[in-house]
Amino acid sequence: MKVLNFGSINIDKVYQVSHFVRPGETLSAEKLDVVLGGKGANQSIALARAGVQVKHFGAINRSDGWIIDYLAENQVDTSWIELVDSPSGHAIIQVDQSAENSILLFGGANRIFSRERIRAAISELDTGDWLLLQNECNGIDWAIEAAREQGVNVAFNPAPMTPEVSRLPLDDIDLLFVNQIEAADLAGTDSAQEALRILNERYAETTLVMTLGAEGALLSSSSEHIRLPAKPVKAVDTTGAGDTFVGFFLASIIQGLSHEASLNRAITASSIAVTRHGASPSIPYSTEVTE
Repeated sequence: MKVLNFGSINIDKVYQVSHFVRPGETLSAEKLDVVLGGKGANQSIALARAGVQVKHFGAINRSDGWIIDYLAENQVDTSWIELVDSPSGHAIIQVDQSAENSILLFGGANRIFSRERIRAAISELDTGDWLLLQNECNGIDWAIEAAREQGVNVAFNPAPMTPEVSRLPLDDIDLLFVNQIEAADLAGTDSAQEALRILNERYAETTLVMTLGAEGALLSSSSEHIRLPAKPVKAVDTTGAGDTFVGFFLASIIQGLSHEASLNRAITASSIAVTRHGASPSIPYSTEVTE
């Protein structure tokens, strides 16, 4: 069983700051790191480090070939990454002294995909394989449609949350990853608990996985409800923690672990990630999580 990750690839410029820049303020950063990011690329690396076969579908500028080399070094199949003239997606990330982050995102090459190319990539999957999606690329609706025709399982992490998400065929999603804010926005309520009830009723055939930050994570479906606490760690940078969680959870399901064991493994992996700086560099390997 394999995964096709139709996901964003970004170049992250990560600035360590004393506080987030306020309107009209000029602030000197304490440090700058330039690393591979994008929710898609992060989740592909997390899947690979968790021990599953993953092929990444995406696009980058021709001058950024180092990204393909980096992904390949991390055991990600890059055969569906296209080199284009459009600028690569990129993000400007501020990380403050309490390890919170603020992100300005430019889509670039992540927003140029054609329906034909998406369908061609998904046609290579077999029944029972997985398609993983986030919300930083165009053509999400086309991808869901093609996956259903192909008999492929679909996991969706609708981040960043936009009004368009509610118009997607979410009834066709097998696994939906959200944080508390995304869940509330999708359900149209201010309460995460009420959002859980609404989404369970609205998408009765979908397994919902909600991350709760420092409080851990939960899984809810028509047949079970599991909630596990976070691991006690000292966070230095939360960038990429959610992507680490998604990759390790999906990998664990594919590897045959129970929902509870998968949830615990994903929480453990993301707890390690927040103790390190950066997005993709912070993602642990399976052996570290096991230990």
